Amino acid sequence: MDQRQLKLYEMAVKQVLEDRHIEVQITEQVAIVTFNRPKVRNAMTLNMWRAIPGIFKGLESDPQVRAIILCGADRDFCVGADIAEFSQVRKDIAQAKEYEVAVDACCDAIFEINKPTLAAIKGYCLGGAVHLAISCDFRFASQKSTFGIPAAKLSIVYGVKGTRKLNSLVGITQAKKIFYAGEQFTAQTAHDIGLVDQLCGVDSSDMSRKDSTQPNDHVMEAAFEYAKKLSKSAPFTIIGAKKILNGLNSGLGDITFDMADEVIDQAAASQDYLEGRNAFLEKRQPQFKGK
Repeated sequence: MDQRQLKLYEMAVKQVLEDRHIEVQITEQVAIVTFNRPKVRNAMTLNMWRAIPGIFKGLESDPQVRAIILCGADRDFCVGADIAEFSQVRKDIAQAKEYEVAVDACCDAIFEINKPTLAAIKGYCLGGAVHLAISCDFRFASQKSTFGIPAAKLSIVYGVKGTRKLNSLVGITQAKKIFYAGEQFTAQTAHDIGLVDQLCGVDSSDMSRKDSTQPNDHVMEAAFEYAKKLSKSAPFTIIGAKKILNGLNSGLGDITFDMADEVIDQAAASQDYLEGRNAFLEKRQPQFKGK
């Protein structure tokens, strides 16, 4: 990334936090990163794509954060890129390439962060939002959520990184169905093909309320409980396992035995390894420090 791009990305972090288009809250060692443009179903502006790497860099270096949840404000997760601004920020090939660089940088930051990440999905999860979700380690979704990648309706080709992640989750035939038709599909279908890890049911008691169009689907509750569970695991184990698994799954030579040995040795030499061993012998819960 050149100096001009670096400056744009730094400015984007400041701008989206000031505008509250992305909000960050830390509770019980879990960071909740919320896309906050509910009037347009949390559509991602170019600044929002550019801001995520800086935000996640801060979360990675924060010892009080042990897991991260990605979610959307109000009814929806996200409907992907804000197409309304395409005429200004994606009007020619040069801008289109720069836009895709920003999308990939955003999703790489989510994919590569050395802490567990979860997407809590409700409402719409469309287009680039699917790339955001599949860049997370786990996906929790409301039974009433809706998925789709309408690239075929916009004559847009999904990038290699997003396509690779989707293919690794759902397989080549399902990925082709999603891309070729550009149709929306249900959360149940997303779960059946492996795109979603856990479906969260709706509390039937909520359906009796006057505001029954927005029942409590328990997505955030389920994601938060799992995130808290993962926050108790040894950080070096997660760092190592994530790097190796992501590298093996990429199919592009992103992992080598030397890289694997590095993270394995880091964990073996850590204080956390001694703490885990001693806690096991003493039949107590370990207290990991990431050291």
